[in-house]
Amino acid sequence: MTNPFVTKGYAGPEYFCDRVKETEDLVKLLTNDNNMALISPRRLGKTDLINHVFSQPKIKRRYYTFIIDIYATNSLGDFVDVFGKAILEQLKPFGRKTWEKFLVALRSLQQQISFDINGNPVWGVGLGNTPYSSTTLDEIFNYLKSADKPCLVAIDEFQQITQYADKNVEAALRTHIQQCPNATFLFSGSKRHMMSEIFMSPSRPFYQSVITMGLAPISEERYTLFAVGLFQKNGKKLDEDVVHEVYTRFSGVTSCLQRVMNVLFLNTEKGGHCTQDMVDQAVNYLLDLYSEQYEMLFSQMSERQRIVFSAIAMEGRAQNITGGAFIKKYQLWSASSVMSAVKALLDKDFVTQDGNAYIVYDQFFALWRLRKL
Repeated sequence: MTNPFVTKGYAGPEYFCDRVKETEDLVKLLTNDNNMALISPRRLGKTDLINHVFSQPKIKRRYYTFIIDIYATNSLGDFVDVFGKAILEQLKPFGRKTWEKFLVALRSLQQQISFDINGNPVWGVGLGNTPYSSTTLDEIFNYLKSADKPCLVAIDEFQQITQYADKNVEAALRTHIQQCPNATFLFSGSKRHMMSEIFMSPSRPFYQSVITMGLAPISEERYTLFAVGLFQKNGKKLDEDVVHEVYTRFSGVTSCLQRVMNVLFLNTEKGGHCTQDMVDQAVNYLLDLYSEQYEMLFSQMSERQRIVFSAIAMEGRAQNITGGAFIKKYQLWSASSVMSAVKALLDKDFVTQDGNAYIVYDQFFALWRLRKL
């Protein structure tokens, strides 16, 4: 691999940092038929952890594994489309006999499946075009029940189902899952309050149906060993205080660490030495790369949203945002106007909530804005 600091997906155990305990716990619980909920802010590596868990020999040998990302879905039809397509794609490596069994089960979508020149199936449904959503969902679960190996199904960004207009989705999924002993489910989500509501509210169908696990940032000590080791393995030297600087600046958020370390690695010659004075150059390089994207995102906000976004960026962790001190400090308006702007920023994923604090979701976006002020 040209650059060992991977910034786009799981590349194998050699390029995956730590998470030893989390991996062991998830493997143990999932292989003992426990449905799980993995809850943490985005960009801490939930999806890579799931890929890592599913690649463990104890799971790889025994199970079919499916990872379904429903972040872009808006309805039950979208959910079914993404679910079915992911299963088909992840069955293809097992050969024709395996994926044919799945296609036979999907009677409602026979007209939407085509085949390429090599005879491999092509999912041709698309978001918003699933004609018989409930029927297709039944068929997918009937396949999972009858699959010739037990199945592990991870549904990423699971809180998205609460945004569907179809109000019975939670109850329907819970019923299907209860009646599917051949499959174990891992629900992951980044919006803690929404995931907590789904799984911890007595009035909701999924109440007390899972074991919940959080995900904290990788420790600085572990990430330092990982980063220094990768530099050394590739004939380069990395000072530990570089990792400390980057880790501190980005609060241990995995995706931010990887992006900065990726640039520091490419800026360090073979046999060269990466020092702390290279960090600002790497961060500024990334901000310049993302500048056009952030300009576009910032332009999508209303004037009040921009002002509140900027205030949260300047604060770092903005608490008591409707209090007089915060409003006066940033020359805001009424408490209700601030909350209205924050709600819109939360809905667009520009900011996220961590306990009673509000944080800009993308720390590079926050730095870009601060650089403009």
